[in-house]
Amino acid sequence: MLFDLPDHDTLYRALIDRDDRYEGRAFVCVATTGVFCRLTCPARKPLAGNCSFHATIGECIEAGFRPCKRCHPLQPAAAADPVIAALLAALDERPERRWSEGDVARLGFDLSTVRRSFKRHFGMTFIEMARQRRLREGFETLALGGSVIAAQQEAGFESASAFRAAFARLIGRAPGELTGRGLLLADWIATPIGDMLSLSSASQLHLLEFIDRRALPTELGKLAALAKGEIGIGSYAPTEQIRAELGRFFAGKSAEFATPLALHGSAFTRAVWAELRQIPPGETRSYGEIARRIGQPAAVRAVARANGANQLALIIPCHRVIGADGALTGYGGGLWRKQKLLDIEQQFARAAPAA
Repeated sequence: MLFDLPDHDTLYRALIDRDDRYEGRAFVCVATTGVFCRLTCPARKPLAGNCSFHATIGECIEAGFRPCKRCHPLQPAAAADPVIAALLAALDERPERRWSEGDVARLGFDLSTVRRSFKRHFGMTFIEMARQRRLREGFETLALGGSVIAAQQEAGFESASAFRAAFARLIGRAPGELTGRGLLLADWIATPIGDMLSLSSASQLHLLEFIDRRALPTELGKLAALAKGEIGIGSYAPTEQIRAELGRFFAGKSAEFATPLALHGSAFTRAVWAELRQIPPGETRSYGEIARRIGQPAAVRAVARANGANQLALIIPCHRVIGADGALTGYGGGLWRKQKLLDIEQQFARAAPAA
């Protein structure tokens, strides 16, 4: 878990001091560069608000960060396991390659051994690592103003249609629909529990969702219709504000979100969302309780539908709603994320009396 580590301030001081006591036990992810490092990295130190800390390399990669080219955080695992060393070298040599298990086998490696080794050291398979690296490179090329063709080449796809399909599966929209400037801008936000997509106008945040949420393509389609197709890639002020607030949340510093929001829903749905925002971090409510609190005790199913229609994850905390029997219920980001968020928020609940 994220908070098995020392607190954020302790780890940030260790980063500033290049304290080798945390070597192999903690890694820093830097939001402004998209890379993760050892705490002993010689590179220029980032601001504390741009840092999040994780106990494993796998958590850093799953959160969408790339290994630093100065401190090489993957090196210890490579040195300890020749299989990992060889495959990481092959990935560095051909990052654009569409790696498959057949490729790994042709290099003379046993597939089950490779899976176990990568899972043990990184929490993901070699194929998953390679795929995420390629698609992230493609997104960043588009975000920097590159063409779809350049992004396709950067991501290592020979076929334009294959790149469009993979990109659409990842964020719900084809790359050609997310280029240039627009009324709404989409941006990629890495978090310790997975990458998120934000969509904001110049004044409000319209969407914040985990990239693997199944409803994301539908949500983006509705917003695209409202914006008359004018969706681009980039960052407006609300996206930068929520990025900073998420950083403080996952650093254990604050569970407050003040980013201005655009709420796309009926009056009833907005009433449910407003009630969700009244649930303190570390506490939960049932659907029935929410229905009673908004004065419509018979509308339990409608409350559940409004909960599921939320497209501002974490900010409107639908993860704090559980079944009447206390069991976790459906969550668009996955029940494992719901449990992690509730676990993380226990820290804020414990700190509340002292505050």
